[in-house]
Amino acid sequence: MSAHETASLLQLCRIMRPDDANIVGNVHGGNILKMIEEAGCIVGTRHCNAQNGDRCMAALVRVEKTEFLFPMFIGEVAHVTAEITYASQHSLEVQVKVTAENILTGAKKLTNKAALWYVPCSLKNVNKVMKVPPIKYADQEQEEQGRKRYEAQKLERMETKARTEEVVPPPSNPEQYTVGYSQSTLIHLVGPSDCTLHHYVHGGVTMKLMDEVAGIVAARHCNTNIVTASVDAINFHRKINKGCVVTVTGRLTFVSNKSMEIEVLVDASSLVEPDKYRAVSAFFSFISLDKDNKPLPVPPLKIEGEDEQRRFDEGNARYILNKAKRLAAKERQQ
Repeated sequence: MSAHETASLLQLCRIMRPDDANIVGNVHGGNILKMIEEAGCIVGTRHCNAQNGDRCMAALVRVEKTEFLFPMFIGEVAHVTAEITYASQHSLEVQVKVTAENILTGAKKLTNKAALWYVPCSLKNVNKVMKVPPIKYADQEQEEQGRKRYEAQKLERMETKARTEEVVPPPSNPEQYTVGYSQSTLIHLVGPSDCTLHHYVHGGVTMKLMDEVAGIVAARHCNTNIVTASVDAINFHRKINKGCVVTVTGRLTFVSNKSMEIEVLVDASSLVEPDKYRAVSAFFSFISLDKDNKPLPVPPLKIEGEDEQRRFDEGNARYILNKAKRLAAKERQQ
């Protein structure tokens, strides 16, 4: 295998410890998202620096739908494999798989799949996007499929960036099972340990905060143990710099019999300047579990007002579409 090909593939592993887990003992979804992003950043940065010229760092701009297939537990070894699967002139796609290994029995299970998009930013000038070295494809069809994914995500990122809906604070005494009852907000001051060499926030750090807030929303609505089931596309609209204050807000948008969709919005502002901007947005899906980790019915969501009804209808449409995609994927595997 050539050095160029080696730079396009990365494999990492580490054992899951108690501080990786949530309060019921399975690994926190936010920690898994952080591992996925770290692997993608490493392989993307290595590949983009496998050429002469300015040194650069791969900056995360989008995460496609992330699937949480099985929970991971303390004591298991997480194997993270990241591979560059498409490269345009100024961006690259990294597909990541996470496998959990029980080191006592040797049993392995695929727990997570995700696709991430990065752009290489010059270390000398963070606003300068570098060119991406080409990669080798198995055949022309693989390249063409990658190009289609590239065009689709580029269009969706532009459409999502236009959505800057303001987050309305919940009423002072909201009724149980309403959007306002479970809506949650986390405020975090960005420090050096949160940041890249460019002094802006690691995408994995932001995703971990988003998953924590979404989990609080889901737990408040159900009052049970909850786990991340999937994450729709995460769009990184603008960079968040060191010293900024980030406000992460989560609110329920849709509830089915066994799942909850939670919109998570990340707004950033300077400590000394009045400007505030939408930095990241995504939809997280959670399920409710009993003490034996079996799915529980989710309490219905009480809708109040036209805006909540609109978001509920949009969430229902996404739910139906994602369900159809899962069924189609199962049929292809059979």
